[in-house]
Amino acid sequence: MAIWLIRAGQRGEYEQQFLNEQKVYVTWDRLKTDLSKLDRREALIEKMTAINPDTKFNAIRNYASQIWPFAHDMKQGDLVILPLKTQPAIQIGEIIGDYSYSEKAENPYYHSRKVKWIGEAIPRSNFAQDLLYSFGAFMTICRITRNNAEERLAAMRAANWAAETTQAAVNPATSPTEESVNAAPSDLEELGMDQIARLIEARFKGHKLTALVDAILKAQGYTTYVSPPGADGGADILAGAGPLGFGQPRLCIEVKSGDTPTDRPAVDKLLGAITKFGAQEGLFVSWGGFKTTVAKEMAAAFFKVRLWTRKELLDALFANYDRLGDDIKAELPLKRIWTVAIPDDD
Repeated sequence: MAIWLIRAGQRGEYEQQFLNEQKVYVTWDRLKTDLSKLDRREALIEKMTAINPDTKFNAIRNYASQIWPFAHDMKQGDLVILPLKTQPAIQIGEIIGDYSYSEKAENPYYHSRKVKWIGEAIPRSNFAQDLLYSFGAFMTICRITRNNAEERLAAMRAANWAAETTQAAVNPATSPTEESVNAAPSDLEELGMDQIARLIEARFKGHKLTALVDAILKAQGYTTYVSPPGADGGADILAGAGPLGFGQPRLCIEVKSGDTPTDRPAVDKLLGAITKFGAQEGLFVSWGGFKTTVAKEMAAAFFKVRLWTRKELLDALFANYDRLGDDIKAELPLKRIWTVAIPDDD
């Protein structure tokens, strides 16, 4: 059993197609050729060069090295790791079909393999940091071989994908080894997000996550009221613009700190609270994300409610970190760093 990392687009733009169709795809643009009929990797390089004549040869060779195994090396029974972009989770599938090419498919869905999703939206925090380093390889398709991943994922599967071990919030001993760095470049931004998320999970458990959201809202200029722990009547935070909170907009905010995706009834409860408290809009913050059906069904409430997953919460945290109170900064010490952003074709 081999383990393959497959990404559904740089921003997760193909994610729903993967999940809904129960297939994984090669998503390179305009690659309209049957890969199974190519008998050598050089033939694929020639095809891709003809499609992308302005792309550097080294980039073409890199792309071909990722695409070739999809048709020629993957086997039924292998596992697929799909890091989700819409929520802080990992989707795991088992390949149950051979490589398939469809000339009539919509671009870029020409190349596919059927999968059975055996682990749906598993929280990233369930995986030890060294596995997350492997899942963070900065490639669209690659085989994961290091960190004894096959045996460890098999054990997690037998335990219904429960957390592998209890991890410290930040553990310097789990930094990437020389071998892991040389095996494949890592998405350092994604790995940094994981480390920050672990620290938040450790220091802002349960109702304390509400305190972090409240601090961000205050940094944005809102005056707030925070409900005490326990029954909150449908809103953890009430927020109004201005120094006294009498300005507009007026918000009802619900905060869920668990790692389970939030369902539609919970969001409907917030909609009811907006009317109850005389607010205008609502914000639902769910650390574990939302079930896939929620985003589809919330179009009618676009001008009423915003949904924040871990990603949006972290984005708001970074944007307002300098304006947070010293108590929050002491609990969550962060430092801005710069690194080189290398274009794909270099």
